[in-house]
Amino acid sequence: MNEEPLLSARGLTKRFGGLAAVNDVSVDLIRDRLHAVIGPNGAGKSTLTNLLSGDLPPTSGSITLNGQETAGSSPESISRLGLGRSYQKTNIFLPFTVWDNVRLASQSCERFSPWNPLRWFSRADGLAQVNERCERAIELAGLTHRRDTVAATISHGEQRQLEIAMTLATEPTVLLLDEPLAGMGQAEAERMVDLLLKLKKDHAMMLVEHDMDAVFALADQLTVMVNGQVIASGTPEHVRADPMVQAAYLGEEH
Repeated sequence: MNEEPLLSARGLTKRFGGLAAVNDVSVDLIRDRLHAVIGPNGAGKSTLTNLLSGDLPPTSGSITLNGQETAGSSPESISRLGLGRSYQKTNIFLPFTVWDNVRLASQSCERFSPWNPLRWFSRADGLAQVNERCERAIELAGLTHRRDTVAATISHGEQRQLEIAMTLATEPTVLLLDEPLAGMGQAEAERMVDLLLKLKKDHAMMLVEHDMDAVFALADQLTVMVNGQVIASGTPEHVRADPMVQAAYLGEEH
């Protein structure tokens, strides 16, 4: 197994005035491993995700993605370097079909030459590479049977799958997933867990999730955050037995 991280963050800190939402956090994401980040509400998990994806600039610290420093870079430039993310709130175009949603995401990583301005006016459905990426992403996300269905009419779980398909259409090597199981019933959650297990072998993944059954079914590495800081990190078995983690989740009496 290749132990070289595809994404490595060191000493990440994000301050909002006097509040340190993320304080000196380090994380490595390695292909074929899923690194779960858990913690109570307000622990800094989503802020950490936003720092890694470029949605927020860090106050201090470094981030290396596929060998390039990305701290402070724009989300679109980080996406083109191989990072894809999903959001806590489903972020899709509801009036569009599944195909059109994923094709728009696939088009986002196309580079158009300024020396060929007519390319900007070509038909989107004629871009072969865009369409190939779109087909692969829809199939991988398990939505082939919904290809031509309007996104607003599919189930909540399928909408979450669609968001992941849109992410996959950019051909990322690193995936950041912010609560992909939120609001799902048991059957939908099981399908999502199966999908994430399938994706893990070809990606380095970080998962922020409150569903502990899913976390322990998926995670190879587990980090626990409280008040912006890491209080424990290691294998799920090691972290589960940590007294500080038990106190944070169960209270001192337990």
